[in-house]
Amino acid sequence: MSDQGNFLHELVGSMSQGAAGNPTVAMIEAAFAHHGLHWRYVNMEVLPEHLGVAVDGARAMGFRGFNCSLPHKVAVIQHLDGLGASAAVMGAVNCVVRRGDKLIGENTDGKGFLKSLESVITPKEKSVVLFGAGGAARAIAVELGLAGTKRITIVNRSQSRGAELVGLLRDKLNLTAELVVWNGDYAVPAGTDIVINGTSIGLYAPEARLPLDVQSLQPEMVVADVVFNPVRTRFLDDAAARRCRAIDGLGMLVNQGIVGIQYWTGIDPDAAVMRQSLAAAMGL
Repeated sequence: MSDQGNFLHELVGSMSQGAAGNPTVAMIEAAFAHHGLHWRYVNMEVLPEHLGVAVDGARAMGFRGFNCSLPHKVAVIQHLDGLGASAAVMGAVNCVVRRGDKLIGENTDGKGFLKSLESVITPKEKSVVLFGAGGAARAIAVELGLAGTKRITIVNRSQSRGAELVGLLRDKLNLTAELVVWNGDYAVPAGTDIVINGTSIGLYAPEARLPLDVQSLQPEMVVADVVFNPVRTRFLDDAAARRCRAIDGLGMLVNQGIVGIQYWTGIDPDAAVMRQSLAAAMGL
């Protein structure tokens, strides 16, 4: 593989099933170019039955790392040499990093969110309400637990899935966690510091409403959404009207990319360049 006749100095990639149209490529390559790095980020479609061979190929070709999307986040673990702390707790990998001669699995989903959150508030010793118990919510909850959050209330429609996440937080992180089965509009308890939508409600649906008693949102609460399109969801608009401090989901995506680049290259990339490129690639 070459660039203008010269072998690439370094290569990272993204392994997914159905790889077309990934805006992350533009964002990460924009960061490489901005910082004068002769690196490439290559999007590759990898079928589940070929995952092991693909990882072996990345290892043999000297990839500095790669991202994994569904359905590879769990299956890739058996092909790696070790796991980072949060990836080990949640049992899922979305970022692989070459360290010496080993490929180590990390998870930047929650780390990207945490980086956005910490620009507004330190989660240590804070009380959190988190809507959802799927992949994004699970990653966020684990990172919050590792960051020293005092208490997490998981609000989820499925009792079984929510209970599984609460059990993980209690057993593996010794965290004070409880489950509320989501039935109707949820009222955020007084004393809550951070409220997070970890579901896909609102994705590509600007008018979609999160089943929430908006009047229970208090001024100065930090309210965050993982939904990135639209950047400004109805949930965030409702929160802003209640004088809450709002964090959008686009920042989470950018910060996932930042953490990945830090892992692979050791540099701190320019967040503004990455956000601008991502927004342009997504047509925002």
